[in-house]
Amino acid sequence: MSQSAKTWGIGAAVLAGIGLLGFLHYQSGQRPAVHMDAETVHTAPSVTDKRQQITVAFVPVTCHLTCPVTDYASKTTSTGTEFDAQRFTAFPAIVEAIKAKRVQAAFLTVPLAMQLREQNVPVKICCLGHRNGSAIMVQKSNPAKDLNGLRGKTIAIPSPFSNENILLHMLMQKQGLKESDLKIIKMAPPDMATSLAAKAIDGFVVAEPFCSAVERNGTGRALYYAKDIWPHYISCALVVHEDLIKEKPEVVRDLVRGIIGSGEWAEDNRAEAAKLVAPYFRQNVALLNYVLTNTNDRVSYRMLTPGDAEMQTIEDMGIQFGILHKRTPMSELMDKSFIPADVAPIKIDPSKIGTMPGA
Repeated sequence: MSQSAKTWGIGAAVLAGIGLLGFLHYQSGQRPAVHMDAETVHTAPSVTDKRQQITVAFVPVTCHLTCPVTDYASKTTSTGTEFDAQRFTAFPAIVEAIKAKRVQAAFLTVPLAMQLREQNVPVKICCLGHRNGSAIMVQKSNPAKDLNGLRGKTIAIPSPFSNENILLHMLMQKQGLKESDLKIIKMAPPDMATSLAAKAIDGFVVAEPFCSAVERNGTGRALYYAKDIWPHYISCALVVHEDLIKEKPEVVRDLVRGIIGSGEWAEDNRAEAAKLVAPYFRQNVALLNYVLTNTNDRVSYRMLTPGDAEMQTIEDMGIQFGILHKRTPMSELMDKSFIPADVAPIKIDPSKIGTMPGA
């Protein structure tokens, strides 16, 4: 990314123009926008409840679906820990919350977790939350058959420190595009679909359900699905502060078991999972159901143990494209000791699906 400063400068200017349209809440730059303040989905019960409680941050993308499922299960069944899913609309606010230890567990993009380690923020990846589930979307009327057809166009990514950004740069390199050939800007995922519909951007690369949203409303189409370019693609992982790992390992173990068990349950109960997470995501049930049931490989919630080799590949590409700047040993980046040997579906009480228990 030899011209990255120039590219992000262009991106900032483009976003400033978009802001004049009045429908976007997110701006480029380093300071968080107002709308990125966290919204607590569920308030923990009274102090008379003897179970331990922990807040887990997430963004409303299907890569993070196992977070609200784990929240729901902990409030409707008997578990050792109660988990409170805390909804954010973009990643920078989660990063600031982790640095300030306002939250000690969160779903983040893998390169963003790597960047935090570069900055000596003591966090570790403890498991994945999904496989696949991202796509490069363009205007439906755009006849482009590859990235060459998008030269000079504005493409939004959720973060420079994202595998969506790496995916885009992989294709740019393969197809002979330079950094200056595309106008790459960062944008909060919830703003992408409306921006494409308003023709404020020409395309975006992000996780579901925003890809399916523009497919269904007729404003966009998929140019590439991540799974077709990058088998078993990973966008996000569960990141835990080392202080929590040291001080309350049993809570971390319960959380990781819950995330992996939630994935197993969601794989076999996709329609129910869509209904369960809709109030947490504040999204339409029909849209989430389309994402989860249209094809079972659009996003997957199995194979949630991160492999050293695939994580090393992500780090290598991050360095190659100028996103990351130094190598972090895999032993410092990850702690896979909490992943259960036997994977079992989490227990779900179906009677309250479609609501947020205790809210």
